[in-house]
Amino acid sequence: MIRKELDHVSLSVDDFEAVRPFYEDVLGLERDPARPNFGFPGAWYEVGQSQIHLIQRPEGADVGAKAPSLTPVAPHVALRVDDYDEAVAYFKGLGIDVFETNAENGQLWVRDPGGNIIEFTAR
Repeated sequence: MIRKELDHVSLSVDDFEAVRPFYEDVLGLERDPARPNFGFPGAWYEVGQSQIHLIQRPEGADVGAKAPSLTPVAPHVALRVDDYDEAVAYFKGLGIDVFETNAENGQLWVRDPGGNIIEFTAR
């Protein structure tokens, strides 16, 4: 049976504590306290009716390589924002590299400190 809503997306990182502030402070996401203790660091973050699961990759686990540069064609997660120009200005004001289109297209991409690409769309 195929559902018509997204439950969660998992993103792996080498150092959870180094990446955590991006999701909590920069993006302002709230942790779901229901995450069980899996024996490795991580967090579940609320995004509307879905979640982003940030997981520290166990040493030696091969989960594939991250994109070597900020590009919209790499695997990524997309989050909806209200205002494209405001989002671009916000990230640039924090010194975060932005791959941007324009307000008409309404899409921009950034990388978290762990190398994961996050798209923001205001369509």
